[in-house]
Amino acid sequence: MTANLRFRLLVLLLVPLMLLGVMGGWFSYSAADEASTQHDQRLLRLLPALADSVLAPSIADGTPPLVSLTPSVEDFLRNQGDEVAYAIGDLQGNVVAGDAWIRFDVPATGTAEFHSQEHDGVTYRVGVLKAETYGAGEMVVMLADSSDVRQQWVRQLIMHVLLPNLLLIAGAAVAIYWSVSRAFKPLHKLTQAVERRSPRDLSPIDEQTSPAEVRPLVRALNRLFSLVNAQAEGQRRFVADAAHQLRTPLAALQAQVEAWALSAQEAQRIAKRSGGQAQVVLNVEQIEQLRDATRRTSQLARQLLALSRADARNAEVQPLQEVDLKDLCESMLETFIDRASAKGLDFGLEVQPASVWGHSWLLRELVSNLVENAIKYTPQGGSVTLLCGLRPQPVGTDDVTLLNMPGVAQWAYVEVDDDGPGVPEEERSQITQRFYRAQGVVEEGTGLGLAIADEITQLHQGVLSFAEGSFGKGLLVRLEIPVQTVSEGSHDLSEGLQG
Repeated sequence: MTANLRFRLLVLLLVPLMLLGVMGGWFSYSAADEASTQHDQRLLRLLPALADSVLAPSIADGTPPLVSLTPSVEDFLRNQGDEVAYAIGDLQGNVVAGDAWIRFDVPATGTAEFHSQEHDGVTYRVGVLKAETYGAGEMVVMLADSSDVRQQWVRQLIMHVLLPNLLLIAGAAVAIYWSVSRAFKPLHKLTQAVERRSPRDLSPIDEQTSPAEVRPLVRALNRLFSLVNAQAEGQRRFVADAAHQLRTPLAALQAQVEAWALSAQEAQRIAKRSGGQAQVVLNVEQIEQLRDATRRTSQLARQLLALSRADARNAEVQPLQEVDLKDLCESMLETFIDRASAKGLDFGLEVQPASVWGHSWLLRELVSNLVENAIKYTPQGGSVTLLCGLRPQPVGTDDVTLLNMPGVAQWAYVEVDDDGPGVPEEERSQITQRFYRAQGVVEEGTGLGLAIADEITQLHQGVLSFAEGSFGKGLLVRLEIPVQTVSEGSHDLSEGLQG
């Protein structure tokens, strides 16, 4: 990552410098081209005057024509000194007057032509014009000038533009690389500190020792460490509590089996002495103890599995569906009617049509736990009522965020009302904790039923609350879930699962 950032910074800083260098060269060339154009215009204006300077043809072969330079041409040659030259040639391409080193091609037309020519290490700009003279007919006149800016442009570009820019870019690259390396040292130290950490070391990183630019990243890492640490601590506590809870029924089951094994061994020794066949007879109490121990172990294992499945990370990959709470409550009546009748309980049902968007199997587990708890803790001859329906606002919370959820017009509720011993008000905030058992409870249980219900409720963005039963005693457990349309519910609940 560090090398990648360093490379990016080098590119982002050097590319603009190179572009500026290219633009500087282009502006330099444009300025030279404009100056050269003006210089060509000056030569173009003087060429006709040089043609007017030819007054008569040569009087004999090998002798130059009669030339008397006009004042403008003479001033030009005198002021420029050695930087300029002139020549007059015939139509056969021979120089007949002036500087013989000037080479030329006879123009095909009367339009002036320009070319560059080198002489004694100096580059000249040569203007050539075929023109009609006063006394010698058509002649070719030429003016050469070494002060043309265009001729020196390449050298000036290399010496004054490209070379300084290249040196500047090279120096900037070295300076940038060194500066970036120095600036990234704290980040490199932070990387090494994280790499040297033990997988169990989730302590926060000191933000003050980190550069200000990476402090948001450090804060995010610390938050992640905190969440992972809390999750790991929760898992360790859960495993420890689960092991502790499993130890009791398994120990009882093992003790009974060991006792029966000893009885079987003793019966076998007696049978061998008497020559008969060993028989082990279990009484009704022993069989019931074995049945209760296996039931408790099975129930605890089932609830632990349900608690794990209720975790949002596991549930978010499951598809959502519309759940009919009225049908769900009616199925609970069919499931628990025999158990309620065995205790002489009045198990009633008061349901109205209500549907929510969520996980059917989790909501069934939730309602099942609530009904099972009510039947278990309600004494002989008591009553348990299961209710469901719709209401405009939840009554189990005063949380403004929940009361003003967007897109929610109604709330579905499921209530389990019993006239059992109830739960003291000061303990109601604790009964959703895992493995918590209310004081004075004599019935067997694992303390996981309401913890599972709370996990499932939070997953569905609902409210689980507790109040006194409607008969002035017992416990009223109230589940309230926001009702949304199928599309809205799918979107909002999916966001809740990911959150």
